[in-house]
Amino acid sequence: MLSTELMNKIRRIEIRTRRMVNDSFAGEYQSIFKGRGMEFDEVRPYLPGDEVRTIDWNVTARMGHPYVKKFVEERELTVMLMVDASGSEDFASAGKFKRDLAAELAAVLSFSATTNKDKVGLMIFTDRVELYIPPRKGRRHVLRLIRELLAFEPKGHGTDIKRALDSMNQILKRRSIIFLVSDFIDDAERYPRPLFVTNRKHDVIAVDLHDQLEDEIADVGMLALEDAESGDLIWLDTSDRGWRQLFDRRARAFEEEKRKALAGAGVDCVRIETDQDYAKALTLFFQKRNKQIRR
Repeated sequence: MLSTELMNKIRRIEIRTRRMVNDSFAGEYQSIFKGRGMEFDEVRPYLPGDEVRTIDWNVTARMGHPYVKKFVEERELTVMLMVDASGSEDFASAGKFKRDLAAELAAVLSFSATTNKDKVGLMIFTDRVELYIPPRKGRRHVLRLIRELLAFEPKGHGTDIKRALDSMNQILKRRSIIFLVSDFIDDAERYPRPLFVTNRKHDVIAVDLHDQLEDEIADVGMLALEDAESGDLIWLDTSDRGWRQLFDRRARAFEEEKRKALAGAGVDCVRIETDQDYAKALTLFFQKRNKQIRR
């Protein structure tokens, strides 16, 4: 049974994110994610003026008079949210915890999809696939996704993006839109290839969750840091200038490896900071992508 605190949190997220969707995101979403062409609907008798190339010759031969194939626009899309729930998501030095931020982002994207009558599903992963909810439509379904993102307790603590992508490729049979929400604290040599393969089959968008402390640590003397994924605890002397320079170099190297991995896979990426307005970042990303599509 849901606690009153969790129910209130879900309700607050729904109110806030639905307002954002109604104000701006719905139009941006619809302009970018459109149906993927035409799909077969039925066959019907040939009528004067029908194109000869639409004749279904197999049905025509069986029925003894011409029949044509009827096509309709493939409007309905499937949106999949792949959300990283590893230990590093329970972190923020300022603003929202990555896990809460991921839930709000998922809510915005889910309500945008359902407003557009698209289906939306969820995969929660760590170093394993923790939970999979098949795509469906409607408000109640979206609220279930939000509830799971806020309340779910994963068994794993590490991150294995490759395993999650491999599982998603086995599950999804039709081309879909995949939002991969993670901080990408993983081996950057393991996931680029499966990410490339997934992006060829689907439309993958990386949502990179980031905290300012991951780039730079200030001089605060002795500091105890715990690795959220391994549980290891280490003490650091942040007053050591040489150590801070080494940390900065490694942080920049990690960001560069991540950038190359995503770019090499042809994946668009939007970076969301824990202490900044994610609505602005998403809006700018959607607008930029819309301009690219029009070109």
